[in-house]
Amino acid sequence: MKVVFSDEQLAHAPPVFISSGAEQPNPEVPERAERLLDAAVRFGLERAAPDDYGIDVLSTVHSERYLAFLQNIFRRWQYISGASAAVIPNIHPDGRGGGYPASAVGQAGFHIYDGSCPIVAETWDCARCSANSAIHAAHEVLGGANASYALCRPPGHHAGHDLAGGFCYLNNSALAASILQRRYKRIAILDIDVHHGNGTQDIFFARSDVLTVSLHADPVRFYPFFWGYADEHGVADGEGFNLNVPLERGLGDDDYLAALDGALERIVAYDPGAVVIALGLDAHESDPFQGLCITTEGFRRIAAAIASLRLPLVLVQEGGYLSEALGANLRAFLQGLTSG
Repeated sequence: MKVVFSDEQLAHAPPVFISSGAEQPNPEVPERAERLLDAAVRFGLERAAPDDYGIDVLSTVHSERYLAFLQNIFRRWQYISGASAAVIPNIHPDGRGGGYPASAVGQAGFHIYDGSCPIVAETWDCARCSANSAIHAAHEVLGGANASYALCRPPGHHAGHDLAGGFCYLNNSALAASILQRRYKRIAILDIDVHHGNGTQDIFFARSDVLTVSLHADPVRFYPFFWGYADEHGVADGEGFNLNVPLERGLGDDDYLAALDGALERIVAYDPGAVVIALGLDAHESDPFQGLCITTEGFRRIAAAIASLRLPLVLVQEGGYLSEALGANLRAFLQGLTSG
């Protein structure tokens, strides 16, 4: 198995984000990727640099106006007298049915739904490199690999068709799925991040060719708050092809594995040709976000259960923040995935 990563993915480093109305140190830091890369290489994965797949492939997942916004907004922001150093919105529409503003301030509020996606000079290029890693990993699987690991940073599963949020700008897991669809009629995305993959749900909510499954801390009191409930099944052609499994805060290994069994049964019934794993390691008991209490051994067991699918897998890194256990959690997951 290869770990796909570019050093350019380290360049994006906004120092703060907005949480509970206040500036806080940004936990989505380059050191996350450095620790994960070290753990992957120490485990024995071969490092590969992603190719540049261009911008057009991104439009299979994201709108053209959103891609133009991401590409140009930081430069435009510099013309605003007294503006913040990073692009951070201060106004949001109350729905998506209104007009589309020409103003940089208005567009920032339209496309960025929270305060955790500051855009700095390096953000666009870094997000594109992260997307390239996911796309490259999917091509590895199309080329015959049983599995490939895209060390995506920044992450992507909170980014919707037209939206950024939750440290995510481009939806790497959705892009990997779109590449896999060049061969496989049906793809499943299994999101095991502690937070609901609301951006991935947004992209595929009306589609039946991608089954989206997310296990996450119950959003009734946890980010992203507004999405991730069990009654969100999909709409139109996508009715019945979105499965959310909200979990009680603090839930541990055994109960998580029981919930995962049900999710895997749904994937088996769907009969996909390949699976994208949105690999959040932030469900760990020592992760700063403290949503669930999965142990390091628990990640090995989770991966072993996923491996039982016996399907081609693209692992796409999502969350997992700085703690002493971060690298060990990745190694445990890789061990569970490969030991069977």
